[in-house]
Amino acid sequence: MALSDRKKLEYCKGCRENYYNSNNPHGIKCCWSFEKAKVVWRKLVHLDDRPPWNHKAQRVLNCYKKPRYVSIDPKVVR
Repeated sequence: MALSDRKKLEYCKGCRENYYNSNNPHGIKCCWSFEKAKVVWRKLVHLDDRPPWNHKAQRVLNCYKKPRYVSIDPKVVR
């Protein structure tokens, strides 16, 4: 089941590139990664956090970029 663009935009909140989803004075309507983005499960880990990373996985877009965070596939790091 494909998500509507409106629903998919909710996963952009907090992303550095969300600025380009009509949140700018330049008239740019959509982030360049948005069209092909897929919703995935990721652990968002701050750069200063030490292992073990016991963060809960969150649903974000696979292109999600939050400043000073890395997104890790929860299947790789438990």
